[in-house]
Amino acid sequence: MKRLAHDPTAWAGAFLLAPLILGALIGPFLAETALVTHLDARLLPPGQDHWFGTDALGRDVLARTLAGSGATLGLAFLVAGLAAPLGLALGAVAGSLGGIVETLLMRTTDIALAVPRLILALALAAALGPGLLNAALAVALTAWPPYARQARAETLAARKADFIAAARLCGASQMRIALVHIAPLGISSMLVRLSLDLSGIVLASAGLGFLGLGAQPPLPEWGAMVATGRTHLVDAPWVAGFPGLAILMAGLGFSLLGDAIRDALDPRNERC
Repeated sequence: MKRLAHDPTAWAGAFLLAPLILGALIGPFLAETALVTHLDARLLPPGQDHWFGTDALGRDVLARTLAGSGATLGLAFLVAGLAAPLGLALGAVAGSLGGIVETLLMRTTDIALAVPRLILALALAAALGPGLLNAALAVALTAWPPYARQARAETLAARKADFIAAARLCGASQMRIALVHIAPLGISSMLVRLSLDLSGIVLASAGLGFLGLGAQPPLPEWGAMVATGRTHLVDAPWVAGFPGLAILMAGLGFSLLGDAIRDALDPRNERC
């Protein structure tokens, strides 16, 4: 925490993420405002009454952007909460059990890594159907393989340690050793990778929303807002511009914060 507090990269990432997280917190209070249409106020430019302007149905873009923070960021954190533990558990089991189990799990991981994440997420989301939960499940099912490979590598390095031998002598099963004794060792490195991957998860989630496989109208979501505003890029660029700026801020903020966390946890930075 001391290193993060003195790292300008961490402050830059926090500065970009703070308004988005604040928007996610106050977004539920703006849900009604974000859905109210005023056809006599269509495509108004940013001004005193509407700071971010209005869209093609007269809805306030600022209210919709803030309300959409909860949907997009919530989906990203849900994906992170599903993918990282799944990959950690599978990697720890593969490294501990070895044999045919390790071969089967790692070859499945290689196949998943060979397919571009967004294409696989699109296929899964199309099969599951549109919706926020289905989009989160589709992205999570494509995001776990890197965590599994990292957990397996750390498991192979730790399974011959003395405390693992002691647990085995006490009668612990291989599955218990993998999930209780070895898997927690990879949590710190998993958090670093997760903080770096959140930017890609946000982009993948927004991409599904852009293609209509995320939150469904009239619910506000950044990707869907960019999709509806792309037809007005010339005459009303603010409709797609402000949600697009929010996606950019989220991706850049998570990347900067992830870099800072990685540097803070790097043992080579230890000082006497």
